[in-house]
Amino acid sequence: MIYAIAALSLELLVGATGLVCFGHAALFGIGAYATVLLSPESGPAALWWIVPAAVGATALYALGMGALSLRTQGVYFIMVTLAFAQMAYFVIHDTPLGGGTDGIYLYFKPLLGPEDAPIVDLEKPGVFYALTLGSLVAVYAFLALVLRSRFGRALAGIKANEQRMRATGFATYPYKLAAFTLSGAIAGYAGFLFAAKDGFVNPELLSWHLSGSLLIMIILGGLGHLRGAVLGAFAYTLLQEFFKSEAIFGSFAKHWHLGLGLTIIVSVALLPKGLIGLGELWRRRPA
Repeated sequence: MIYAIAALSLELLVGATGLVCFGHAALFGIGAYATVLLSPESGPAALWWIVPAAVGATALYALGMGALSLRTQGVYFIMVTLAFAQMAYFVIHDTPLGGGTDGIYLYFKPLLGPEDAPIVDLEKPGVFYALTLGSLVAVYAFLALVLRSRFGRALAGIKANEQRMRATGFATYPYKLAAFTLSGAIAGYAGFLFAAKDGFVNPELLSWHLSGSLLIMIILGGLGHLRGAVLGAFAYTLLQEFFKSEAIFGSFAKHWHLGLGLTIIVSVALLPKGLIGLGELWRRRPA
């Protein structure tokens, strides 16, 4: 569910706006690291301020990242976003700011309310599961409303033909920057949930591998559809766990990337519209 939230944030850029971003891992990782770095070591942080702080830090980085990268287009935009992500990765990896290569631990998970009788205690698995599920539903509903709004229609127009949008009087740059910042804020929230779940973060959260995985999720599920991002995130994660299973594949499980890669290639070849295209194929089947 956490990866589904991150995939939804990327869907807002790639599927809704047509901006292929290869630096989303930095936004996810910054949200996770901000959660840990801002949490005190002597006790749990209050949920009411740690979430806005982590999301705000990520949104601020996304704003700067978008302000510069959106001045480019096409493959140059992809490379600039990747450069921003790698910059954040090496700052965390090569400096003591975030514990270097060893990462850092979140000793106390955030809570809401007094420490002796909290209203929301993320140490309890059931509470954390409910929060994550509720967050996924809320993010999905929020993005659905955004895409149906005037702002969402402007993003759809930019994706279809940005030059024509400019000709009709729309200043497309502010719309793209707003979408980029909003996408970063949602990715930062997913990073917060990830840090709260594992209680540990390391530089791999900011590596380009995660950016690639998020792109695969939304492509696997079906670009241009919010439900495709959710479906793709669940499918990718389940496939990953399937090919990692030593009970099923034995010693071949250590080569799980090969099985996962071949499955994704076959899926994309047979389902160009993603997993959400299965319904259409089923309806078109011969009687």
